[in-house]
Amino acid sequence: MEEKGKLLTIGQFAALHGINKKTLMWYDEIDLFKPAAINPDNGYRYYNYYQSPVLETILLLRELDVSVQEIQAFLKNRCAQSLKALLDEKITILDQQMVHLEAVRKTLCNHQQNMVTLLTMDLSQISLVEKEERCLVTVDIDRDTSFEKEVELITAETAKYELGRLHEASYGSMLPVTSLLEGNFDNYTKLFIEIPFLRQKKGLHIQPRGRYLRAFHKGSWERLPLRYEAILEYARRQGLRLFGYSYEKGINETVVERIEDYIVQIEIPVLE
Repeated sequence: MEEKGKLLTIGQFAALHGINKKTLMWYDEIDLFKPAAINPDNGYRYYNYYQSPVLETILLLRELDVSVQEIQAFLKNRCAQSLKALLDEKITILDQQMVHLEAVRKTLCNHQQNMVTLLTMDLSQISLVEKEERCLVTVDIDRDTSFEKEVELITAETAKYELGRLHEASYGSMLPVTSLLEGNFDNYTKLFIEIPFLRQKKGLHIQPRGRYLRAFHKGSWERLPLRYEAILEYARRQGLRLFGYSYEKGINETVVERIEDYIVQIEIPVLE
């Protein structure tokens, strides 16, 4: 215990805590963290082991982006209650940042998967894939809904979930299978928004887990009905029963400029 009472040079104390000694000098200058002693002859700063917990608290709070002023206020009234209140606030902010970063990571992974698909896809192929359940936010549309109105609906709906940027969600359109079977290939009834980490399912559209027919269409939307006819013919030949909705989304908007190069991914659930 006597060893812990010995004084350490600023270099030794900085090394002990993994920081630069200039940081300790700055903390001293702004009256945030003072040395235990200063040599009157040469001005050298000295610290003792018992100051370590205070410094570690300061360093932790700085990592949480707590301002110097907030830390100074805490140190003037240093107690368990004030530290708990400060940490409660910062942990809440940190949790929100982590959720945001997870959402950004998921978006990046989705873009990455889209690029893998683009590099390996066969546009002529129709395949069966397994998908997990997804919860989607939807807005209702019909043939008379203008593009401007669709933008307005999407904007209003995403605002409810406090999305900071459009990239934090993925978007697409939904076409009822009943319309497809009737040959109504432009009877879109919903737009969907997939928002990462939704905490509830109530009131949301559930895209079911299971097998899906997956196909792609490249080019203008005017030729999309021809692709749907090929999909329906494929399903008939394979004896597959389709149900629910066809889910469409663009997968290469970020890397194309011409509508002729635009690729839509089509996924339709298959009844088991």
